[in-house]
Amino acid sequence: MEKSIVRPIYSLSTILLFAIASISCTTSQTQTTPASPVANISPISSSQEVPDIETLLNLKLAPIPENLQNPWTPELEAEFQQRAQEIIRFYADPKEYGNTFQENEKRSYVKAMFDFLAGNRERAIAFLQKEDSQAKDHEHTNGIDYYFSFTLKGQIRKYFLLGEYLDPDYKQRMYDGAKKWTEQDPVGRPHPLYGNGDGTGKDWSIQRRGGWVDSRNTDNLRAMREVAVYLMAEETGNEEVRQRYKERLQRYVWALYHIGMGEWDSENYMGHTFAPYLNLYDFAKDPEMKALAKAALDWMSASAAIKYYRGGWGGPTKRDYGGANVVYGSSAARTFALYFGDTPLPDPDPERDTLHLITSRYRPPLAVVALARKQFEKPVELLATKPAYENWKEGGEDKPRYWETSFFGHRYQMGSVVSEFPDGDVGPFKLMAYNADRGVDFFVANTGGKWVQPGKKRGDQIGQFRNLLLWLRPGDKPFFFQIPKAAHAEVQDGVWFFQLENTWLAVHPINLDAYTEVAISKKKLAQRYENEQTLKATPKGNSYAGFALEVGEPESHGSYEDFKRAITNKQKLNLRRLASGNVLFTGSDGNRLELQYNSDNDSPQIKRNGVEFARSRHFELYNPIEGAEMISLGWKMGTLKVKAGGQVFQTTVTEDRTVVRD
Repeated sequence: MEKSIVRPIYSLSTILLFAIASISCTTSQTQTTPASPVANISPISSSQEVPDIETLLNLKLAPIPENLQNPWTPELEAEFQQRAQEIIRFYADPKEYGNTFQENEKRSYVKAMFDFLAGNRERAIAFLQKEDSQAKDHEHTNGIDYYFSFTLKGQIRKYFLLGEYLDPDYKQRMYDGAKKWTEQDPVGRPHPLYGNGDGTGKDWSIQRRGGWVDSRNTDNLRAMREVAVYLMAEETGNEEVRQRYKERLQRYVWALYHIGMGEWDSENYMGHTFAPYLNLYDFAKDPEMKALAKAALDWMSASAAIKYYRGGWGGPTKRDYGGANVVYGSSAARTFALYFGDTPLPDPDPERDTLHLITSRYRPPLAVVALARKQFEKPVELLATKPAYENWKEGGEDKPRYWETSFFGHRYQMGSVVSEFPDGDVGPFKLMAYNADRGVDFFVANTGGKWVQPGKKRGDQIGQFRNLLLWLRPGDKPFFFQIPKAAHAEVQDGVWFFQLENTWLAVHPINLDAYTEVAISKKKLAQRYENEQTLKATPKGNSYAGFALEVGEPESHGSYEDFKRAITNKQKLNLRRLASGNVLFTGSDGNRLELQYNSDNDSPQIKRNGVEFARSRHFELYNPIEGAEMISLGWKMGTLKVKAGGQVFQTTVTEDRTVVRD
């Protein structure tokens, strides 16, 4: 029997009903005491009046047309509600919210709005409409901070979601300030006090950078700025600016569907780009823009679903800061876990961006949730590409800049990335393996630092073929490996074996000394990685150095002992031409991966089973091969298709920026 579905509008009603339960409101409704639909949620006191939730929502969120909703099953919705309530409780009743200096509202506004949801309405609203600490710098927008991008994300949800609770005079100030702010394009408009910036001051201060708005151009900061300008121009009737920003947002979403995201799969910033588009989805009046917002959210959810696994965030990532190689270590994982769940542990530090997810009617497509939960036929290899970081600049649309290979086994997923150039904030390789108690175990490798720091260093060259991987570089830097402390480690016939719960690693060192354990000196990171260990292996000489990796599991090798025997008897590593940078690796299943080091750039020549693997023939953003078609998206084709868990989802963004949902 086909499962029934529910529309997100009802779940949001339920969430806000219990979030606002302790608020004493006077309405025309009679007093009621509804039963709690979620375990461990206290029922509403019979002495409290319950607001008309549907009316409340209609005041805050305009109805979403049915064709722009992704219906969910009641079971998924109940899971979401419970996680949402846990997050609200986590943020309830803080000792203080913080301050409004520069972009600190990214913390303080979120704390206040969570506290509002928890029932502390008067305290939260008093803070949210408190005079900004830099009101003099914002005098041209009536003292309202419309400058900092992270502030804008919160300002928008404050104005549109909680506007009915704001003092009418304060809300009018926000409106009048926004009208001034969007009467011209605020980007490039000289600030009344600081012009275009004098270069003095620290970091991102108004004095240093000038202008009417933070004009930095990372994906997440652009999303916060462009969505906010669009919505406030639409709200205040500044049509010329609205149309200009409509075009900018259309171009960005076109890029997602045709060439990809510049700040791709960032463990730190993915959620910060996602949240502003929730504002666009919830608050835009133009139906085209609601559809555009949904297309963006669907794409980002699907991209996140590939890298999310049971509370972990793995595979190659852009803007990787090195702190995410544990369950819930990633800001992105803590954000999307609200949708995807599928992990045995509660989130110890919920991401602030979840405020936007909790108070939005958006839900990812069912197929995307199933993709995140890896409900597709395995094993499967997935090829993917990523564009230039600032892909809107000249040449950014010409070709991909990164080529990614991921392999999904029954109990693990591993991924690596290749580019012609080094990149200091790219995590080039990660493996996540199923762990029943904590979600996943991580195996991570990198070069050059004091621990497993991020960065694709100059000279790092990687080749991957399904569950086989080769990494080679000049022998001038040590290699570092992160494995769980609980892993069983042994060395046999020169091969390093690591036994995880039901995933097994065979690492064959290439011109490396025996590994030694090293400590992480930074206290905060050492605490985060208290259940992991870092191993260091130093090259023996000046020749090429690296390692070959094969991964096994019960479905491929039976038992750990069988895996070791297969490696010992069948795996072969041919290093006869190592001096010229050539390595031939034959796995225990007979697959052959050959890497020829490239002296011209960092993209090596690869052969798989004797056939040249030419990346120039693989431009697709997502292209599964030799396995299930769980996600596909062609280069400049515009049609995203996700197929998982018995569900199929497909959306197209055409060349003329039109959204078409099949």
